[in-house]
Amino acid sequence: MDSLSAIGLCIALSLNAGRWMGTATASGHNCDNQLVSDLHRWAFNSSSEFSSSHSPGYAKLNRRDGAGGWSPLESSKHQWLQIDLGERTEMTAIATQGRYGSSDWVTRYLLMFSDTGRNWKQYRQEDSIWAFTGNSNADTVVHHKLQNSIKARFLRFMPLDWNPNGRIGMRVELYGCSYRSDVADFDGRSSMFYRFNQKMVSTVKDAIFLKFKTMRSDGVVLHGQGPQGDHVTLELRKGKLSLEIHLGDQSPQAVSDRSSVTLGSLLDDQHWHYIAVERNKKQVNFTVDADTQQFQTKGDSETLDLDYELSIGGTPIPSKSMASQRKNFNGCIENLHYNGVNVIDLAKRHKPQIYIVGNISFSCTEPRTVPVTFMTSG
Repeated sequence: MDSLSAIGLCIALSLNAGRWMGTATASGHNCDNQLVSDLHRWAFNSSSEFSSSHSPGYAKLNRRDGAGGWSPLESSKHQWLQIDLGERTEMTAIATQGRYGSSDWVTRYLLMFSDTGRNWKQYRQEDSIWAFTGNSNADTVVHHKLQNSIKARFLRFMPLDWNPNGRIGMRVELYGCSYRSDVADFDGRSSMFYRFNQKMVSTVKDAIFLKFKTMRSDGVVLHGQGPQGDHVTLELRKGKLSLEIHLGDQSPQAVSDRSSVTLGSLLDDQHWHYIAVERNKKQVNFTVDADTQQFQTKGDSETLDLDYELSIGGTPIPSKSMASQRKNFNGCIENLHYNGVNVIDLAKRHKPQIYIVGNISFSCTEPRTVPVTFMTSG
C-alpha cells in the first residue's frame, strides 16, 4: 500500500471509529465489565423450565447451583432465556456454556433485545440476522465480541440448535458498561429550539448525530434555515428519513435544486435508529443505521448560514417556515449532538440557549401498543 492510500485508510478508520454502528469500544472507554454475575435471580426469565432446579436463575456462567444451568421443559426453537439488566446498558460481548456436567448445550443461537420486554429486535451483523456459534460441550466457555454493541435493557438468547444427544442447556455472561442517555420525548405538538450565541452562524463543516424511535411515519426531526435560502431539514416521510440541504441563494432555480436524499425504511417501528449527518463544504455523508450515502450539495456556496436557532421536533412558526404544513415529530430523540453540543443535556439543565414549545419530557414513554417483530431462523 502506498503512503497516500495508507493516509486515506487511516482517515476513513478514524471517521468510522466513533459511530454507533462501529466497533463495540467506539465509546472510547473500557466497556467490558461483567453484567450478569451480580444480578439477582429475579432478573432472569425463560419460556419454560424443565424443573425448579433448571430455572433461568441458575444460568450464570461457571456456576453449579441447582442443576447447573437453565434447561427448558421441551427442547425446541420456540424456547428462550431472558436477562433484565434493570436499565438500558451497552453490551459489547457475550459468553456461553452448557449445563454443568451434562450433555445439555446449545450449538447455535440468535440474540434479541428490547427496552421494554415487549417490543423485540433481532441482532444483526453484516446486514443480516446473525446466528452465533455456541458450545460443543457442557463446560468450555465460548466468547463472542459483538461487532455492533447493543444498547438495551433486556436481552434474549434464542436457541436454534443443540446437542442431538442431550437437551437445550445454557449458562451465560454479558459484558459491557453503563450507557449515557439524554432523551427528549415529543408528543407531536411540541418542539425544542437551540438558540445560537449570535444572530447568524456560518459553518464550513457540520456534524449532527442522534438516535430516534417513533411509531409515526411522518414528522420533522430537525430543521434550520438562513436568510439567503440556506436550509437543512431531517424529516420522516412515510417511514423513510429524508435529508434536505441547500447552501446558497433564494432564486426559484436554486430552491428547486435543493439536495435531497432519502435513506431507510420502516423507521416507524418503535426501535432506536442511528442518524449521522457529516458535512465538509459541499460534501455530505448521510447515515441511517448501517447505511451511508455520500452526495454533494448543489449551488455555489460552501458554507451553511443559519439564522438564530435550530428547531428540533418541528419547524418554526408558519410565517418563517418554508414548510408550515409539515408534521411535528412524535416520539423520542436521544443523544442529539449538533457540532459538538449536547442539545438535550442543555435542555435538561434548563440552559438559556434552549426554548421549548409545548410539553417535552426527558424520559421515553413507551406506547401501550407496539409493532411485533417475528423471528425467522434464516
